[in-house]
Amino acid sequence: MTETRLRFPPSPTGYLHIGGARTALYNWLFAKKTGGKLILRIEDTDAERSTEESINGILDGLKWLGIDWDEGPYFQTRFSDDHLAAARKLLDQGNAYKCFCTKEVLDAKREAALAAKQNLGYDGTCRHLKPAEVRAKEEAGIPFVVRFRVPERQGTLGYDDKVLGRIECDYREVDDFVIVRSNGKPLYLLCNVVDDIRDKISHIIRGQDHMTNTTRQVLLYEALGAPLPVFAHIPLTLDTKKAKISKRSHGEIVAVHFYREHGFIPWAFNNFLALLGWSPGNDREIFTRQEMIEAFTLERINKSSSIFNFRKDDPKFFTDPKAIAINEHYLRTMAIEEIGELVRQELEEAGLWNQEYAGEKRQWYLKTLDLIRERFHTLKDFATLGRAYFAEDFRIEDKPLQKNVLKFPELQDWLPALADRYARMDEFSAEEAERLARELAEEKDVKPGVIINGMRTVVTGQLAGPSMIEVLTAIGRDRVVQRLRRTGELF
Repeated sequence: MTETRLRFPPSPTGYLHIGGARTALYNWLFAKKTGGKLILRIEDTDAERSTEESINGILDGLKWLGIDWDEGPYFQTRFSDDHLAAARKLLDQGNAYKCFCTKEVLDAKREAALAAKQNLGYDGTCRHLKPAEVRAKEEAGIPFVVRFRVPERQGTLGYDDKVLGRIECDYREVDDFVIVRSNGKPLYLLCNVVDDIRDKISHIIRGQDHMTNTTRQVLLYEALGAPLPVFAHIPLTLDTKKAKISKRSHGEIVAVHFYREHGFIPWAFNNFLALLGWSPGNDREIFTRQEMIEAFTLERINKSSSIFNFRKDDPKFFTDPKAIAINEHYLRTMAIEEIGELVRQELEEAGLWNQEYAGEKRQWYLKTLDLIRERFHTLKDFATLGRAYFAEDFRIEDKPLQKNVLKFPELQDWLPALADRYARMDEFSAEEAERLARELAEEKDVKPGVIINGMRTVVTGQLAGPSMIEVLTAIGRDRVVQRLRRTGELF
């Protein structure tokens, strides 16, 4: 194999979660770095749990992340003839055999082995059946599975792992494993290898929970006469209690679509995922797409599990703080035109988009986003915390209402009076708006902050934000005057 070929083979039994997304990302990064190809294969052999909804969810999640593929998606069930042909080949070669042991018999043997503290592996009862005995059992209609015949060799079975180094185990530790069920359906162990051989996969990057499978699959590659791919087993992603994250245990907070729906920037989330098990060898955390491709190596993937530090109880930091911090960085540093397109989607979804923002008011739109993005955490904040810039039905938060408005009943008169002064201005400029606010404060013998902070709350609904004077010019005189005149409605 001269071409680098990798695959991402999700099972469509649920949404794309962050563990799967990280695996896809690492495969994608390595394919891009080496000029290779990424194959998308949907391993849909679990007919009872595989759904069209899950398939579409996985594809949508990958597309949102920007993880594209060069071939596929292929569907594993469409290659069942290949899998069965491989099983027949292994039987014909003597590398596999038919096992007629019933589940009840196997369970009884397992219980006995547990009681005697013996090896729990298959004891090889059917391994040495003679051809005539096999035919007799088949003619009697006794169901059977197909087991791979592990070679009776001295020494160790192993492979070189790009992350973990040399992995070895004694041949005697591997029992004859099932490759075809009694219903005639091949198992994942065999299907996966056959598909990887057919797709000419050169590198397999997957989770460390597959390591037991890999040891057995090494034997299948050997028996099928195929070269071993390069393996790289990446660390598991655990929660703060050191339990493996899963859809069942952790819910949608580990789903990729959760982050799309909560306003994350796609590449910012990729940037976070990459660092969840990989490091560049220094303290650097922010990478552009091309910088990440150039920096990524299999050797820099961590050996130990990574911790996904999500928080269920904090509405501000509802997920790993590093994910939020990286997203904030991109919100503040990306070209405002790019932010503008992303925010447009949020405003459209919230019913706040005005087509003029793409036309005659585009400069105002981009300038406003640039003004308010500094304190925001996700794209959702533009349509929630920033709603006052785009609509009149914004929410005034309770804390600033109590602190900045209701504490000073005189504002019922003062802010409408200021509104009248703003309405009479020849030109509504930031400097003149600030001068008039301070002038009113001096007349009423109060600190300027009483007027300015009260005005901020009434005009934006927020406790803090950009310079209040800049806020006034961004929102515009007409809307500012209108809101200040309604101050009495808040009491």
